Amino acid sequence: MRTRAKKTAFLIPFVFAVISCVTINIYFPAAAVEKAADKIVDEVWGGEDKAPEKKKGDGQEGRLERGRLFSGISIGVPEALAADADIKVTTPGIRAIKDSIRKRAASIKPYLESGNAGLTNDGLIAIRSTTGLSLKDKARLNRLVKSENRDRQALYKEIAKANNFSADKIPDIKKLFAKSWIKKARKGWWIQEPGGQWTRKN
Repeated sequence: MRTRAKKTAFLIPFVFAVISCVTINIYFPAAAVEKAADKIVDEVWGGEDKAPEKKKGDGQEGRLERGRLFSGISIGVPEALAADADIKVTTPGIRAIKDSIRKRAASIKPYLESGNAGLTNDGLIAIRSTTGLSLKDKARLNRLVKSENRDRQALYKEIAKANNFSADKIPDIKKLFAKSWIKKARKGWWIQEPGGQWTRKN
């Protein structure tokens, strides 16, 4: 009996730990974060090249797919509820970062147009080529990309902080924002596919 009691006592903390992990993963509101990301990208980029609205019936499939990607478990109901979650994106910190990105947009877009810079698959910007740039322009591009990525990283962390998401959810936030940056990018801009390859947006 003592041996069985010891085994039970050992298993109880383990079971609670597993349940806690599953709960956190299932209820990460991916759909709500994606919606917030679309809104923020529109705000800082002026709402250019908006993607067409989803057709009726796409919502449930999208929620189920996001459930598979971000929870690791194919459960549609919790994710459907999470789609309506209230994501905080109006804190002073977030507003300040958005304002900084918005002010830089006009300066960085020409480099995206020329293909010297591209949108990465992790929600950042990278220098693809310096062909055709003077030394002055190369230095300017370097500064712009460094500042832009610093702001974007800060934005993702601030969103996690404002919504009490654990630090391990920041990569998920980055992926969702990457999807929004690419979705709302202009045709002809270079974008990075999930596998790392670069391609022009059609």
